[in-house]
Amino acid sequence: MPADLDLARLRVLAAVARTGSLTAAARDLGIAQPSVSHHLSRLEAEAGLPLLERVGRGVRLTEAGDLLASRAEEILGRVEGVRRELDALAGLQAGRARLAAFPSALATIVPTAVGALHRDYPGIGVGLVEAEPPEAVAALAAGDVDIALVFEHTDVAHTRSVGDLSRFQVTEVLDEPVHLVLPAGSTDADGATPTLADLADSDWIAGCVRCRADLVARCSAAGFAPHIAFETDDSLAVQALVAQRVGVSVLPDMALRAHHSRGVITARLPGARRKVLALTVGAPTPPARELLQRLVAAGAQLMPPTPR
Repeated sequence: MPADLDLARLRVLAAVARTGSLTAAARDLGIAQPSVSHHLSRLEAEAGLPLLERVGRGVRLTEAGDLLASRAEEILGRVEGVRRELDALAGLQAGRARLAAFPSALATIVPTAVGALHRDYPGIGVGLVEAEPPEAVAALAAGDVDIALVFEHTDVAHTRSVGDLSRFQVTEVLDEPVHLVLPAGSTDADGATPTLADLADSDWIAGCVRCRADLVARCSAAGFAPHIAFETDDSLAVQALVAQRVGVSVLPDMALRAHHSRGVITARLPGARRKVLALTVGAPTPPARELLQRLVAAGAQLMPPTPR
């Protein structure tokens, strides 16, 4: 009879099956590769059967390894479900909600939501992780957080930031405009700011991968390919560079609410919007549900819904 199977080792096996290699599994789990090998060796001893076999310089799962890996995902999912049920039993007096969010959200709506939650339920702890949308989604899928805040540039179909959302419950937090960011004094004699097409010959400052794709798509729709001279994920750095007249850029409303440099002016890009979405897996725990409600309220406070 096989010995009792250790959950930590099952998690390692599931990571190897999911990622395809020991190195990738170690990276995915945030542990050293020798630890992965050690856990798998111990798991084979517990199972009483070989789970991996060498193939060239890599490894692949044996039939027993495939079987156990498929069951491991189910077992770990059930354990996570029990953990959530126990959190629910603990109620709102001593629960915990974990949130992954991108920087401009952490500087605007997240503090408002967490403050409101703390006032209403001081016993709930909140864990915050700064993460761009793909990393936030990965943390949510792995069970490391309860809520992932992400964004989508809704009017440019091919710049989705996190791909397929069908596996998640999606709650819209806010719908915000996107702005041109220009050096102070960029208006003409009549006080008008340049349009996107007027800036075809300018140097551009691009943001994250998803924001860069959105910028390129918008410029393409305006009839030109932007010359991207600088790239930075830091919206403060974007504004500092624009203020020094080394380029122009675009930023969403929340980034400008978090910090608006005196050296720049902004103008809304007609029709350009960005949705901020909260993703959960299944029904959230009571603490996560309360945090989610306050995120939506903070979003409405920051950016009232546009009348339809």
